[in-house]
Amino acid sequence: MELVIGTKAWSTWSLRAWLVAKASGAAFEETLIQLRQENNVSADRILAHSPSGLVPFLKDGPMETGVAIGDSLAISEYLAERFPGARLWPADPVARAQARAAAAEMHSGFAALRAQCPMDLAAAPAAAPPELSEATAKDVRRIVALWRGLIGRFGGPWLGGGDWGIADAFFTPVATRVRTYALPLADLGDDGTAAGYVERLLARPEFRAWEAGI
Repeated sequence: MELVIGTKAWSTWSLRAWLVAKASGAAFEETLIQLRQENNVSADRILAHSPSGLVPFLKDGPMETGVAIGDSLAISEYLAERFPGARLWPADPVARAQARAAAAEMHSGFAALRAQCPMDLAAAPAAAPPELSEATAKDVRRIVALWRGLIGRFGGPWLGGGDWGIADAFFTPVATRVRTYALPLADLGDDGTAAGYVERLLARPEFRAWEAGI
């Protein structure tokens, strides 16, 4: 199995798929492509693996008959089915549905937060938060409410309950943004639940291993 990823400091989608692959217990080869290189070098290198020109990209099995799939959510779903013992989705059907909905919301939403506060794991944490736009503040409020709601409903420590899973992988880049930009969670609806969740996400050994590779 081979997972093609982009620059570890910046590629949020690569981070999500990589965390899920690590948590699956699968043995995989990591192919790292540095992004933002001049003269289309990055694009050409990615296209050699990924027809869409995007990372991450997973290859599993022979080229003619195996799996070749892009998109971090599709990769995560494939790994969850391929390695059911890893329990990447909650066993409880209600918790599983809610965790899937949370991952999908992250997958397609929160554009303002992404734009104003891009992930940069190489940046030093800010001493004070930036002045958030109205749209970004709305995004963070929604995320805080989502985290509080799921952890409160299913008991934590993770969004689907007792086991870390795909939904948690999808929100890990948000946790890095909270740290990098000193986002004021308490001013945006947090009672400490979201802040504690951020700490747990950033303490995961898989995330620490990713960050050590920057």
